[in-house]
Amino acid sequence: MTMAESNLAHCLIGTPCATLTCMVTSDEEWTIERHLADAPPFAVDLYQQFIQMVESIGPFTYAVSKTTITLKGERRGFAGARPYRDGVRGYLDLQREVQDPRIVSVAPYTKRLYVHQFRVYSPTDLDQEFATWLREAYDVGGGAHLRG
Repeated sequence: MTMAESNLAHCLIGTPCATLTCMVTSDEEWTIERHLADAPPFAVDLYQQFIQMVESIGPFTYAVSKTTITLKGERRGFAGARPYRDGVRGYLDLQREVQDPRIVSVAPYTKRLYVHQFRVYSPTDLDQEFATWLREAYDVGGGAHLRG
């Protein structure tokens, strides 16, 4: 097992975010803490609300890189997010195309998956409809897209 794989194996829910070191890129380590450090407090709070929504669905692991904090299910990554100056930007892998103002682009990833880039700016953007998309993405992380 490589160092990155070992770190990822230990990045389970319940481990404080400040101690998560999930992936090494070049000479620099990217951590969740590093992504949150320079973000505005409201964006960090919004990111934490996003994570709490996913935690309410089920367990997942983190894979952290320079560009995003990826959430991984049993089979694959299903979502990613990070705070920005204007809110939270991220993506969801879904088995269908969703049209909504929070979805800024949709691109086919495979015959059965579409990558949805999203932007959320306030807690009201993380509503029940968004939670439905998260549940669908979480199912993709478990391999739902591979079944029939």
